[in-house]
Amino acid sequence: MPSLSSLVYVDAMRAIKVDDRPFDFTPIETSDLPATPTRDRNIAASAWVEAPAELLALGEPLGITAEATAFKRRIGEWLLWRAGPARGPARYLAIDSRDLTQMHTFTLEADGSHHGIGPTGVAHDRFRSFKEDLLGRT
Repeated sequence: MPSLSSLVYVDAMRAIKVDDRPFDFTPIETSDLPATPTRDRNIAASAWVEAPAELLALGEPLGITAEATAFKRRIGEWLLWRAGPARGPARYLAIDSRDLTQMHTFTLEADGSHHGIGPTGVAHDRFRSFKEDLLGRT
C-alpha cells in the first residue's frame, strides 16, 4: 500500500483541468510569456503589461472580463489568448509578439460552429487549420 506522502505527491503532479486553473495576476512582460501551456494556472490578460486594448476587450461579447481571459501558449511568434471555456462559447486572439498591432481572432460559437481568419487571409472553420496558418503551414 502506498504511503500518504506518495499519494500527495502524485496528486500534486496531476495537471489541473484547463477550465479549473486559478488566474495569476502577477504582472508579466511579453518576453516572459511561456512557450508552452501552463498546467497549474492561467495568466490573466490584465496581468500582461503590454496588453493591447483588443485583448482586454476580447471577452466582452461573451460577458467575460480581461481578468478571466487567459494566455494559452506561443504558436511560433504568435501569442494565443482565450476568453471563455475550452469547449466554447469562446474567443481566441492570436497576437504577433514582434508587432502587437497584428492580431487574428478565432471564435467557438455556442452552436458548435467555429470561424476565424488567419494571417494569410484564409477563412478557417477548424481551430487546427487556424493554428497551422499561424505557423505558416497553409
